[in-house]
Amino acid sequence: MKMKTIWQYFFLTLAATFIVSPVFGEMPGPDASEIWNYITKASPYQKWSHWPEHQGIQPGRAPHGPKHKVFVNDLALNSKRPPLKYGSMQVKENYNRAEELKSITVMYKIKNYNPRDGDWLWAKFTLNGKARPFGKVRGCIGCHGTRERNDFVLVHDF
Repeated sequence: MKMKTIWQYFFLTLAATFIVSPVFGEMPGPDASEIWNYITKASPYQKWSHWPEHQGIQPGRAPHGPKHKVFVNDLALNSKRPPLKYGSMQVKENYNRAEELKSITVMYKIKNYNPRDGDWLWAKFTLNGKARPFGKVRGCIGCHGTRERNDFVLVHDF
């Protein structure tokens, strides 16, 4: 093989890696901007599935709003019983009564992130990607903790 051909192969492989990596790359770390980028660009949550018994816009309550729509990634959907697999994500679109999207909340299971509370990270994002609150959110843990045996998932029974 000529040296020029080897270099061409190398650069094509490198370019292909950068093009494909957002789709097949690793899950984000416990970082708000990484998670926002993951759910909006690398693996757009709108293309994910829904829990079988919780599809479309559903009635909701505070702090999410009067209506919501839940999306789950394949790792969560393919978890047949608790605990869910690490990397599982659940994204909830939060709507007002007029069904206008107001915020996006995320549950993300990260190994060794928060063992006391199921290793879940919680975040509430504005529509432009600012996270507040973020992390080990006491309010989220308090509510979802009522379903600890269901791995903190409220809208789906295992």
